[in-house]
Amino acid sequence: MRCNTPLATQHSNAAFGTIDVNRQNRVAVVTLGCKINTLESATMAQSLVDDNWQLVDSNESADLYLINSCTVTAEADRQTRQAVRRVLRNNPNAKVVLTGCYAQNEPEECAALPGVSIVLGNDQKSIIAPFVRSLKSNSNDPSPVYVDRLTGLPATLLRGFEGQTRAFVQVQQGCDQGCTFCVIHRARGRSISLNEDAILNQVRTFVASGSSEIVVCGVDLGSYEYSSSDGEVDALNLVSLLKKISRLPGEFRIRLSSIDPAHLNDSLLDLMGSDERFCPYLHVSVQSGSTLILKRMKRRYDREWLLERLFAARERLPGLVLGADIMAGFPTETEADFAQSLSVIKDAEIIYPHVFPFSARPGTPAARIPRQVAIPERRRRAAEMRQAGQTVRNRALEGMVGRKGQLLIERPVVSGKSGAYHGRLENYMPVQVKRLNGGSGDIVPIQVDSVESDVLIAHMLGSE
Repeated sequence: MRCNTPLATQHSNAAFGTIDVNRQNRVAVVTLGCKINTLESATMAQSLVDDNWQLVDSNESADLYLINSCTVTAEADRQTRQAVRRVLRNNPNAKVVLTGCYAQNEPEECAALPGVSIVLGNDQKSIIAPFVRSLKSNSNDPSPVYVDRLTGLPATLLRGFEGQTRAFVQVQQGCDQGCTFCVIHRARGRSISLNEDAILNQVRTFVASGSSEIVVCGVDLGSYEYSSSDGEVDALNLVSLLKKISRLPGEFRIRLSSIDPAHLNDSLLDLMGSDERFCPYLHVSVQSGSTLILKRMKRRYDREWLLERLFAARERLPGLVLGADIMAGFPTETEADFAQSLSVIKDAEIIYPHVFPFSARPGTPAARIPRQVAIPERRRRAAEMRQAGQTVRNRALEGMVGRKGQLLIERPVVSGKSGAYHGRLENYMPVQVKRLNGGSGDIVPIQVDSVESDVLIAHMLGSE
């Protein structure tokens, strides 16, 4: 059931029960999926805290659980359903608000999940507090689904990222690409670039609140293009926006979130290679190494372009670490096609491949292709890709021993190593530092001593 009428005319289901208005209620947020979801969860949490809710950990008993879902694969949908069951074990009488991309695309299915009180679409995230307040009423007009047509989320200024040492700044929303395997363009709407002033103001706010790393995010990041309606602001592309961010005062470094290979142009690579504020790390939406499969996916590049851009990035960005989204078992993928994807991991040295078996999403063109790869074969290919990534990663980690770097301290190590902290280098490699003068959120100089279980072990320079 879809509901498009104004909230003022909506009422909550009497079966929801009521929330005690005479005390400060507790809310916990569960986030699945991408950095945009993480950012939007922080926005919703801030809105609820401002509305007199107490924010608690999702493992605690709360009066309200807010689950921000992902739907990139069938597995993501399953994890959302699992999250609903899990939080209700903490408090069976709690209310559950389900939002995010799964809720946007399959609202009726989400509303039918036992324990779900309200289903909110992505556009409702920015105005969540009034919806939650409606749970305090006790009307007999059941209408638990609030999902509208997507118009793009308005920019909301966050004061900070609670418990986070890096801050996510969204610059773009939606996607116009419509890849044949993907449902995210349906869940997020058309590409919209956010206002330059709002973006720069958000960065200033995060830096002033102590964020040492700014992660620039978008659903289709490289498609950023903004100009004011009155023509007073010249048209900006991603590179010109990044230059403006980099020129802002303060001590911070800049990292990009996932980007399409089609947008790895020379201007972007030259900027990242020449400005020390940019982290030498790229997470690239590769998907496949086969030109034929890329064409059937409706991607914007072929194998030749992909490899040329990845090698160009390595040439222009010293010490670059690459991550990538890559799919195994897309319909019609042969062993030869798979071998080409495998070779991209090895030849381009993709240290952090995010590998996932093809998931047939209902209503997508890819789901209707007759020659589907058998599920066990998809899993076998995915496992082989992950192993190839592990081999590349082992070599890269060993190559870091003896090197120096700047470590962003994220959190104390809670198990086994008293006084140790976990963090990440500029190139995103994970580090445990043995001794530390300082605390979470600081950027400190370190030298790598060894490798243990995919983590670099280091000491802080000047602390000997």
